[in-house]
Amino acid sequence: MTRRTFLGETGVAAMGIQMQETITASRRHFLIESYLLKGGNQGPRLAAYLQEARVGMAARLKTPAPALILEALVAAHMPQVLTVSCYDSLLELDMAKRRWREEGAAREALARWEAGDEAPYETRNEIVLVSAPYCPAFPPTATDPAKPPRVYELRTYHSPTERQLQALHERFAGPEIKIFQRCGIHPVLYSSTYIGPDQPNLTYLTPFDDLAAREKAWAAFGADPEWVKVRTESIARSGQISSVIQISLFKAAAYSPVR
Repeated sequence: MTRRTFLGETGVAAMGIQMQETITASRRHFLIESYLLKGGNQGPRLAAYLQEARVGMAARLKTPAPALILEALVAAHMPQVLTVSCYDSLLELDMAKRRWREEGAAREALARWEAGDEAPYETRNEIVLVSAPYCPAFPPTATDPAKPPRVYELRTYHSPTERQLQALHERFAGPEIKIFQRCGIHPVLYSSTYIGPDQPNLTYLTPFDDLAAREKAWAAFGADPEWVKVRTESIARSGQISSVIQISLFKAAAYSPVR
């Protein structure tokens, strides 16, 4: 799937100003932490640490807990665990990190996690995303705990330039989200990478009840007459504004605060 813009230059400029004003007023930051694991006991050890320290101590430390803890179903590295936390500002993110480093109980939990001959993980990565102006409220609404954990699809669309990324955001904010909703695609965050690799990009995360629901929704989207028209006009007007698409699939961990 390729992405293009369909707005004229005047419309792009006007919407760009409006989007910039919104970003300045209300943007949030998402911390995405990925733990790349191998076999052995790394998975259970990480689960115990996240439940005890990152989720269990958050209220006491007055820091946001990860809202989502996701286990990879299809990803570049398997096994993998992803956490998603939301902060009102970079300052709040920095203060949260300081509190975790300074809190004695958090340091003790970290020491227990890292104890032993086997490393707690193979690699740990962090990416900071900044919310798009049209990003919905976060965290998303929790589902009935009696229901199976949802499947989450993480998509990153890379644009060749910042100008083309702006055009991509504008099309999402225009007709594309409306088509998404009609087809059963309801992302819980829309963002761009603020600190991290593969910039510039648009990154969004979408829950589905299961893999079958995901396939049905994307099939409906691909066949939607309005989307076909929007995509055709977009290519004719602006060419390619999304050059690479990365897709990973996860399921919510049993202990994820939001499943």
